Amino acid sequence: MSDQQINSTRERAVASGSGGLLLLVFVALLAIGIAAPFLGARLLAIPLILAALCILMGFYTVQPNQSVALTVFGNYKGSDRNTGLRWVPFWYGRKKVSLRVRNVTSEALKVNDQRGNPIEIAANIVWHISDSAQALFDVDDYAAFVNIQIETALRETARQYAYDHAEDGQPTLREDAEIVSQRLKADLQTRVAVAGVSVDEAHLMHLAYAPEIAGAMLKRQQAEAIIAARQKIVAGAVGMVELALDQLSARGVVKLDEERKAAMVSNLLVVLCADREAQPVVNTGTLYG
Repeated sequence: MSDQQINSTRERAVASGSGGLLLLVFVALLAIGIAAPFLGARLLAIPLILAALCILMGFYTVQPNQSVALTVFGNYKGSDRNTGLRWVPFWYGRKKVSLRVRNVTSEALKVNDQRGNPIEIAANIVWHISDSAQALFDVDDYAAFVNIQIETALRETARQYAYDHAEDGQPTLREDAEIVSQRLKADLQTRVAVAGVSVDEAHLMHLAYAPEIAGAMLKRQQAEAIIAARQKIVAGAVGMVELALDQLSARGVVKLDEERKAAMVSNLLVVLCADREAQPVVNTGTLYG
């Protein structure tokens, strides 16, 4: 969305009066207007009471982390962030907007990752309004706008990464959540800037394969885990066998020819790499018998 499509608004401060002094004036005018008929000044009663009502209609309050946008006949005059009881002429329009931090957890979306695999993904977004004028006047409903942009940015970010096992060391959704979150935050900030919104945090909350492929992907992950474990076991077993042969030769415990070494290596590898405990067999004959 470009600024050429809308008349972009920017928040600016506006001069408004403290309501404390005007409150005293209101009470005084009202009291005098009510008492005027009893003091022989009936003609002053109605004007004084009307003036008091005009003052009353100009009061408004501003809470902490709140902004009030002031308009005059549709023209934006500025925003008031001064807390407490405030006052402007009664013909000023007033629109309040909260500047407090908001937390949104998106629904789990079904999208395709970089490899085309269907996945489910959700994110938690922390945001707040930084420009009240843009939030009120540059978008129709800033809360709904932000929610839609969260879904759009999350879908677009998920398409840029594979779920896992990317090529050439590229980041993945599962292994590089921090990188993905930073990309999501930057993309979302660009999208919601037109609404005067600042994104404070963005984190992935849910990530999983879609149900239709979850079973197959789980089997693949299990197979890869088994292969990786076997590789470590075999590497460790080979090192142990080599160490055993070197120590036997160095200490002269037994002299082994190549055939006996091969048999010993085979037996040790079976014992060290087997899933179950080895069952010893006592050989009462000879190796060649």
